Amino acid sequence: MDVFADALRQAIALLVHRDPYVLQALWLSLRVSSLAVIIAMLTGLPVGVGVGIGRFRGRQILVALIHTGFALPPVVVGLFVYMLLSRQGPFPGLRILFTPGAMVVAQSLLAAPYVAGVSLAAVQAVPADVRLQARALGASRLRALWMHVREARVGIVAAIIAGFGAVISEVGAAMMVGGNISGQTRVLTTAIVLETRRGNFALAAAMGLILLFMVLVINLLLARVQSEDGWRRRASERPWS
Repeated sequence: MDVFADALRQAIALLVHRDPYVLQALWLSLRVSSLAVIIAMLTGLPVGVGVGIGRFRGRQILVALIHTGFALPPVVVGLFVYMLLSRQGPFPGLRILFTPGAMVVAQSLLAAPYVAGVSLAAVQAVPADVRLQARALGASRLRALWMHVREARVGIVAAIIAGFGAVISEVGAAMMVGGNISGQTRVLTTAIVLETRRGNFALAAAMGLILLFMVLVINLLLARVQSEDGWRRRASERPWS
């Protein structure tokens, strides 16, 4: 218990005194993961919405592939991106291996299935009557589609948060394509691995607590969005007195 108490005290001290080592790893973690989730949104959301609403041949196979992406091993994704960006790969000219750019590529590949899969489920849960009623009231096809997606907004927010949570705590791919270079590609997760190997358990645990706090804040934001949406729905369904 002493090491956990010491880790908690050290975590508070590191944040209060704005320790450069921890802050650098923290800001890089946020920057890399945020960029990765933005790319995953741009690719995963259209796929999730399209597959969730559409009915076409091969749809079940595509759904299975998206769900399989949930279980993608980070080290396999890291290996795949490493092979693509290495000198022997097809994109050696990019020269982003062992840079934050390579980490963004790897993490976006990990986050995209989460964004696509959760948004697919959210859109699928909305009754098709929403679009039919909108069309009956004179809305265009695009407008009716927007109303359908708007009804699934809480699930879509959850999809984005799920993608962010999947990559902010990821270590395998980040280490393989980033190299864990101090001051350049060392994020919180890779720093925790390094400090643990060095025997700096209190420092590693302190950064682990910071990472857990970030995840807690993200889930609290999601809970707030869900509660506010539930309140609005109940208010809209309440009969006028």
